[in-house]
Amino acid sequence: MIPCFFIRTYLLVAKKGTLFHKSLGKVYMVLMFTTAIITLFMPAYVGPQFLNHFGYIHLFSFLTLYSVPTAIIAIKKGQIKKHKIKMILLYLGPIIIAGVLLLVLADIYIIYFLGTKKASFYNKMRPLFF
Repeated sequence: MIPCFFIRTYLLVAKKGTLFHKSLGKVYMVLMFTTAIITLFMPAYVGPQFLNHFGYIHLFSFLTLYSVPTAIIAIKKGQIKKHKIKMILLYLGPIIIAGVLLLVLADIYIIYFLGTKKASFYNKMRPLFF
């Protein structure tokens, strides 16, 4: 997700329609789509769960799985305004809002990914960063 943030931020401010924009956009779309699929296999540990697996955070995965193909279809049909709206929603939802939630709930994710020993190191270092 971190590369997606920087790529998308650049794409928002760079000139649209250039070969570089299209190439970087393809990389961005592949990264977002791949990340959305991967996150569907990660169980939600915060908040209510649906089917003992999915949580509210998974709504961003489904948003991504919907937005990426429809944004590609829109730009191929020449519907630039529709493509722009999809790309802004894809940036605000899965990247910005989910990123802020990740920072707020970082402890749970650190324990999940790194295990409890490294999480205790993270908790000691946390006052330096937050």
